[in-house]
Amino acid sequence: MSIRQEKISSLVKREMSKIFQQHSNELFKGSLITVTQVRVSPDMGVARIYISIFPPTMREVMLSQAKEHTGLLRKYLGMEVGKLLRKIPELTFFPDDSLDYSEEIDRLLKKP
Repeated sequence: MSIRQEKISSLVKREMSKIFQQHSNELFKGSLITVTQVRVSPDMGVARIYISIFPPTMREVMLSQAKEHTGLLRKYLGMEVGKLLRKIPELTFFPDDSLDYSEEIDRLLKKP
């Protein structure tokens, strides 16, 4: 990953975290959504956003809602970083299941 990609990924992650925090009540009915990682394509046209959702039972519902609200979330992102980026990347959302993975490892290690 180039330095420019890393900088843009960091910027998008910071701003998307703010957007999820500010608009979670109206868009996601108060669920806690955390942006854990952002990967930007080499042409800066697509941002893959990995989100962690609490409570875990609502993961699929909130992920589908994030995908439904992609246009609105991209608009909010554009309002925040429009002066810094020439082109606002398309947003794609993916679940971050690293917490589930670590819990599974812990469970397996504690098993006699």
